[in-house]
Amino acid sequence: MKEYDIIGRMQEVLSKLRGKRNTEVYEYLDDFISDNLFMPDDDPYDIANEILECDEPKPFPKVIRDFIEELYTVSFENGNPDAMNAIGALYYEGARGFDQDFTKAVNCYRIAAENGSRQAQENLGYCYYYGRNMPVDYEKAFHYFALGAFDGHLISLYKIGDMYKNGYYVEKNLKEAFLIYSRCLDTMTDETAPYAAGPVFLRLGNAHLNGEGTEKDPKRALFCFQKAELFLYDMIQNGSYMYKKSLEAAVEGQQKAREKLGKELPGREWTFDD
Repeated sequence: MKEYDIIGRMQEVLSKLRGKRNTEVYEYLDDFISDNLFMPDDDPYDIANEILECDEPKPFPKVIRDFIEELYTVSFENGNPDAMNAIGALYYEGARGFDQDFTKAVNCYRIAAENGSRQAQENLGYCYYYGRNMPVDYEKAFHYFALGAFDGHLISLYKIGDMYKNGYYVEKNLKEAFLIYSRCLDTMTDETAPYAAGPVFLRLGNAHLNGEGTEKDPKRALFCFQKAELFLYDMIQNGSYMYKKSLEAAVEGQQKAREKLGKELPGREWTFDD
């Protein structure tokens, strides 16, 4: 266990926060010190996570960003590979004032994955799938997504569905893709819905709208697009800004579904008795 003066570092951060608009972080650190909450076996990883929940969704000043990264680094050095993955995620998303830097993100993910972080393996799948500062490699993307899917990660599972839909590395199979998206929805829990439901409903909406792997059903498509919009709004409001295009697609999908439904309405004027 690496020696780390958590209280001393918190006091330094507090002294630099006076006058800044991060009241929740200030109160959290002040209460932490006053109550002497830190125990020898506490993980700085948990403290960093708590700080990230403060003052949402405002960007943090440099003093807080540096402290969060420092806490995760200490946690990683003490044996927690998910802490290095957490640093990578901050740079990948460019959230809370961190600069978006795919090179730093990939380096962190690789270190975390090599040390056993399943989440980092899934995140590497994304980087290979989209070519985040590296050549696109669908074979490696499929490999990392499969590791995540076997471990119950719904994002990994629906990305495998995307690979079947597009014929990336595997043979194109729209029915298989639809079944995978449906499986995601069937196994979704209240815990996983906030980060997986929006993208899954969006994919199911497109499948029902266009008859991809299933029968065309514009009414079901409209329902899925509406659900996708609600979940995606929450994701973006909570800092997942990279889903803005998905939100636009969910709104556009609703319009397309309504147009198709409108054409199915009876071609007569309704009359009402007085």
